[in-house]
Amino acid sequence: MKKIIWSILFLSFFSTSAQNSTTTNSSIYDIKIEGIDGEIIDLHQYKGKKIMFVNVASECGFTYQYDGLQELYDKYKEQLVVIGLPCNQFGGQEPGSTQEIQTFCRLNYGVNFPLTEKIKVKGKQQHELYQWLTMKQKNGKRNSSVKWNFQKYLIDENGALMDVFYSMTKPMSAKITKLIELH
Repeated sequence: MKKIIWSILFLSFFSTSAQNSTTTNSSIYDIKIEGIDGEIIDLHQYKGKKIMFVNVASECGFTYQYDGLQELYDKYKEQLVVIGLPCNQFGGQEPGSTQEIQTFCRLNYGVNFPLTEKIKVKGKQQHELYQWLTMKQKNGKRNSSVKWNFQKYLIDENGALMDVFYSMTKPMSAKITKLIELH
């Protein structure tokens, strides 16, 4: 009888541990990322707003989307923050230094939404933020992979993943604005 009880307890413990390890979604607000200016961007400051994360590149065919991202940020500033994350993993299209990226974005597109350090959005050195964005185990909603520059991830006011939009989806598209306008 003791063996049966111990077996049940043993199986129950390991079953619970296995379940917990597959559903260890963490809070996006706990992730640290360095801004393009070298200061840490505290994602907690955006709690209560939606956040759009976009991997950006200065020499991409989608670079024109900086205009749409800035327009989106300006229009929905009270309820949304756009965060641009420079990435050089797709065709080497973001080769510049942080200073060059910042100057390019401000001079050519009037970007005044937050930009981060240059990061990796895929592979072995994938930034913790993109691990959260792309892994259901962490975000609790879905798996995805970053296909190209200007892929967009929309997070709700409580830090939950809402949706993913590939590069072809323009920032001001109805698909995106409809979700931003949800309360």
